[in-house]
Amino acid sequence: MVPRPVLAGVFTLSLAHSCLSSSIHFPSIPSIVRRQSPSVPTGLSGNWSSLGCYTDNQAGGRTLLGASFTNTTGMTVQRCIAFCDGQSFIYAGVEYGQECYCDNHFENGGTNTTLSDCNMACTGNATETCGAGNRLNVFTNGKTPPPPPSIPAQVGNWTSLGCWSDNVDNVRSLPNGIAVPGNFTLETCSSACFAAGYPFSGAEYAAQCYCGTSIYVNASKISTASCNMLCAGDGQQFCGGPNALSMYNYTGIDRPTGPIGGGGGGGAPPQTGTPVFIAANLPKPWSYSGCYVDNAFGRILQTQQPDNANLTIASCVAACAAAGATVAAAEFSVHSMLCARFRTTSSHILMNRPVCGTELIDGAALAADADCNMGCGGNTTQACGAGNRMSVYSTSKNVTILPVPVAQTKGIPGNWTYQGCLREANGFRAIPWQNIYPTNNSATTCLSQCAAFGYTAGGMEYGEECYCGDVSDVTKANVTFAPEADCNLACPGDPIHLCGAGNRIQYYTWTGPAQYVWHTPTNIGYYDFLVPGVVVPLIATVGINGKVAFLEKSGTSEFDNSTGAYELDLSLVDRFDLAWREMHVKSDVFCSGSVTLPDKAGRILNVGGWSLESTKGVRLYAPDGSPGVNGTNDWEENFQELALQRQRWYPTAAVLANGSVLVIGGETGSNAAPQPNLEILPKPAGGDTVINLDWLARTDPWNLYPFVFVLPSGNLFVIYYNEARILEPVNFNTIKELPNLPASVNDFTGGRTYPLEGAAVLFPQHAPYTDPVRILTCGGSAPGAGIAIDNCVSIEPEAQNPTWLLERMPSQRVMTCMSPLPDGTFMIMNGAHQGFAGFGLGNDPNFQALLYDPTLPPTQRISILNTTIVARMYHSEAILLPDARVLVSGSDPQTPGMPEEMRIEAYYPPYLTQGFKQPSYTINNDTDWAYGSTHKITVTLHQGTTANMRISLVAAISSTHGNTMGSRTIFPAFKCAGNVCTITAPPNAFISPPGWHQLFVLDGPTPSHSTFVRIGGDPGKLGLWPEFPDFTPPGL
Repeated sequence: MVPRPVLAGVFTLSLAHSCLSSSIHFPSIPSIVRRQSPSVPTGLSGNWSSLGCYTDNQAGGRTLLGASFTNTTGMTVQRCIAFCDGQSFIYAGVEYGQECYCDNHFENGGTNTTLSDCNMACTGNATETCGAGNRLNVFTNGKTPPPPPSIPAQVGNWTSLGCWSDNVDNVRSLPNGIAVPGNFTLETCSSACFAAGYPFSGAEYAAQCYCGTSIYVNASKISTASCNMLCAGDGQQFCGGPNALSMYNYTGIDRPTGPIGGGGGGGAPPQTGTPVFIAANLPKPWSYSGCYVDNAFGRILQTQQPDNANLTIASCVAACAAAGATVAAAEFSVHSMLCARFRTTSSHILMNRPVCGTELIDGAALAADADCNMGCGGNTTQACGAGNRMSVYSTSKNVTILPVPVAQTKGIPGNWTYQGCLREANGFRAIPWQNIYPTNNSATTCLSQCAAFGYTAGGMEYGEECYCGDVSDVTKANVTFAPEADCNLACPGDPIHLCGAGNRIQYYTWTGPAQYVWHTPTNIGYYDFLVPGVVVPLIATVGINGKVAFLEKSGTSEFDNSTGAYELDLSLVDRFDLAWREMHVKSDVFCSGSVTLPDKAGRILNVGGWSLESTKGVRLYAPDGSPGVNGTNDWEENFQELALQRQRWYPTAAVLANGSVLVIGGETGSNAAPQPNLEILPKPAGGDTVINLDWLARTDPWNLYPFVFVLPSGNLFVIYYNEARILEPVNFNTIKELPNLPASVNDFTGGRTYPLEGAAVLFPQHAPYTDPVRILTCGGSAPGAGIAIDNCVSIEPEAQNPTWLLERMPSQRVMTCMSPLPDGTFMIMNGAHQGFAGFGLGNDPNFQALLYDPTLPPTQRISILNTTIVARMYHSEAILLPDARVLVSGSDPQTPGMPEEMRIEAYYPPYLTQGFKQPSYTINNDTDWAYGSTHKITVTLHQGTTANMRISLVAAISSTHGNTMGSRTIFPAFKCAGNVCTITAPPNAFISPPGWHQLFVLDGPTPSHSTFVRIGGDPGKLGLWPEFPDFTPPGL
């Protein structure tokens, strides 16, 4: 069968990757499921039904080659079906969340594949799947497909001569272009030639008709595959292609012998005289510039205006002037051919239009004025070009003519080197990340974007497409170079340079200093099974008693006998019957927030929940007991006595510098309305004290569990969705809005907070605390298709001109967990390579642990550590233990094939696996520190001396949904006399808000076990709160 065609139509896939508006909400559903996985819809209109998931681009071409369109914000399955059905196609396919394709046949090797491959949500309905990269959700109306299009052997008395070359030696194979009234078909073209007295007819480029008494001597018959464009008026016929003619010879007894009638430009509508050029009566300063050859090397103008069957020079000039152009041209009588860069394999041909621009391109050359001999459709006494001839008018006597484009090899920002014209891979992309720049693509535009996101390979394809990736992607694709001549499309943003072609990439690689360095040390630590769990925890907190407090769904738990709260004694993990203590909550803590209070009991505060009264829940637990000894305290809660002022699901809690607790954000309940405000605990005196925040309202639902940090100035820094700002700490007014956070190279709409869920931490602060503080956030995802982010970004928010520093990670990661370590580094763990946080919304677990070291140079801070066998997806946690291991828990994805994960692991970072003995110290119960106070410890070191010793204070944290609430690492000043060292506490509550910290001593790289110390006391007098019968405040 001949290759399938390019349909003549007006639809183009010319928009960038999914840019879903931040105002689009997932639909509410009456269940505990935060977000539902998208699925193939049923109950479609008419007789349409799903055929499953199909491959695309398997042989370098589309599976569905008919009409197509893109909708980056509103694509749905039904919208695509309506589009295809309206054009009488029997197949409709949706791809990459936003693209719609139609056809009556499957082409280029497209085959049915696993349904789960089609896993991207539609941009207009997140509950529906719209294919994926090179995957189509295909639907059919069940009708019998029509026969494939062809070049009929006979059209009346006209006999096909096959497919013939055109423009050989820049000469037309048939010299006379002719206007065809009505729908353009092989029949109407040949009839027009017969009426004009010509025995040869040729149809080209879907809607161009040429006639002649003979065929140019150097023209030749070429492959039928070159005539691959459907006739504009008949989708079952091929009407040539680019520089290719569907050629016919009249064989009837009344064979024409020569042109009939006079004048008029070779078959144009009847005229009374020779066309004349308009030299006067045009708006000044427009005037005639000449007759130019079009399409010798490409189209010589770039912008097409709407169809105008009554085209005149005056209307052409007026249309271009209105568009801001300084050059106007008319071509082919009533037909003005496509001027912008085009794909020979795309689905759009644009005709009957004035052509506009500010310059002529592609080496436009003057022709004889007599070559522009076709009368305008609206005024046959005016010349409107001819076949591949343009009547050009301009506002200047000197028209700029740009040369034939070439590959750009100089003047590219950065250290990029041109490698050649690269063949595209079959069935997937050789370079994975795509941007589409319809008007401004160029080597500069494309490669600057690639460099900004740390990629080492980039290239342009199809003129307007930009691809970024790594050299390893190209190597893995096993693609080869094509002849340079194959890359022949000019860049729309730089028409003197080339931007690839159909399935050809103008390929560049980064040859400068490394864009990133990911270390691969020999000592990478390891995961170790710690203890069987009893539930799947949602929040993990190390209490000041050295035990781990876990909270899980209560009332909505998968385990019928769950009490919602448990405590793990790390000293008894070898005795499962003794390791776990059952505790109790009274309402459902599902997706709540927790923080350790600075009161003397180190109570853990938990706020919010998933429905009804639990969303206002305030719960307190004072850790008691000691390793090996059970405590007796339990969670205290009474909704009637103590509650939040607002319902909150997915809130953040943070201890402020004054010792009070900020509770911010969330939603009013399960998949409910946003709660874009904050409140303070204990509640200030007076009535309603909630403060509304318009920026949270605007960015819902992508801003849940916002990241909150107290800055050294005393102000607050907040990251929410892909934005950040600084607030003053009294009325919480905005002081400064920061630049938006970068996301992915191909999608700026990605975010870092739930449900897009990355993680964030504060860089360690070192005495004397004069360096600006930096905040780091890693991973995340984007709305729509759920393409996970593969980078970390950080910023110094109180710098004079703060900017985000981007650092690539070795892989994409969403549902990220980060844990601060006592040496000032951070573990990056858990999550998935694709999707969102939510039930059933994440795919492809990320088993790889990473280590981020802030002391190393930027872009060289990440080391690749060990892997686990346990998928840690939605609802997983990572927290630092008192012995310097990292506890890893949870995973409640409710995704087919992935379990409810009850196993508890411990990760041994490299500092524990290099064979060194951990140091130790004694502190003599001196654990309550005022700001600026000094405290003595006696150290025992095994590998060195106090000269290379370090001391760190790691704040108590609660880990949930990628948010390490309370996270902070301090390296205080100290001095030693022998093995007795005196530590100076941080100077104020802005450097270190009041709270409990794990105190570590590091003997070189190796940390000790920790002791909890309190810094800053209890300035908010939380120890006296709340004063209700069902609560037990510890006092001051």
